[in-house]
Amino acid sequence: MLYPSGMKPRIAITVPYPDYARQWRDEVATYLPEAEIFIDEGGTAVADYAIGWKPPADFFERVTGLRAFLSAAAGVDHLLAHPGMPADLPIARIEDGGMAVQMTEYCCAELFRYAQRRGQYEEQQAQGVWKQRGYTPRRDITVGMFGIGVLGHRIATAIRGFGYSVIAAAGSNRVEDGIEVLGPDRRDDFFARARVLILVAPLTEATRGIINRETLGRMPRKSWLINVARGGLVVEPDLIAAIDSGQLLGASLDVFETEPLPAGHPFWTHPGVRITPHVAAITLPDQGAAQLAAKIRRWMAGEPVSGQVRRDRGY
Repeated sequence: MLYPSGMKPRIAITVPYPDYARQWRDEVATYLPEAEIFIDEGGTAVADYAIGWKPPADFFERVTGLRAFLSAAAGVDHLLAHPGMPADLPIARIEDGGMAVQMTEYCCAELFRYAQRRGQYEEQQAQGVWKQRGYTPRRDITVGMFGIGVLGHRIATAIRGFGYSVIAAAGSNRVEDGIEVLGPDRRDDFFARARVLILVAPLTEATRGIINRETLGRMPRKSWLINVARGGLVVEPDLIAAIDSGQLLGASLDVFETEPLPAGHPFWTHPGVRITPHVAAITLPDQGAAQLAAKIRRWMAGEPVSGQVRRDRGY
């Protein structure tokens, strides 16, 4: 929509952490100085656009007039599952916002730890044992990327730069930027080849619980799982069983079915599980605000906006 001269677009910031919300407000104001930007604090308001994630349950009842919601997170399952989300409200997701480098560092660190047997050497140190273990050539460690979007591409490119073989699972069979991408009809082949499996796919009805007893059982024995996407992709009891049986050597998990991870959950104390509290990739307000502000400008000018969510796909 084109705005008449003198009209100021109103932008609501809805972020569940007050300090973070203020950072977003200030950064967005830097890139959209002509806009009226306010933090949602629970009252009624009128706004043209909203920026944030995990809006309160009554947000869309209280904040009216919205032309679009811009997710400050790459995943939008929290919005699509929101009971108050208007069915016809356009949604655009952030497409990097400083997350790609962070997520790449995280995945490479966990991959290297597995490939270099660091966990075993840490156990030996605790026991006072000096023992050199065998070296596994990089060519013998195929990394499977479950999902190959913007973030997945960045991770795959970095991993290939260290000499690892990379394959991906996505919606169709193809070769993309030198990476063999296997479609749904070759899913068995994908899991059978993935010695290290990295999850970077969105959570949809088609992907929920995709990592389960059956798919984990197809992976090479003593393989490793890294999940930086969504906890709902993994059937957690099946993962624990796969590690306990020796099918998987272990897993690095940054996301979980329930967050925060409940007290007493087996992951807290399981020796084969490494956990972090959803920190593999945090949207940086300065970079994120620049990108989302540019999307708002394009919407205001009636121009195409990238990163728009297709609800039939779930991302």
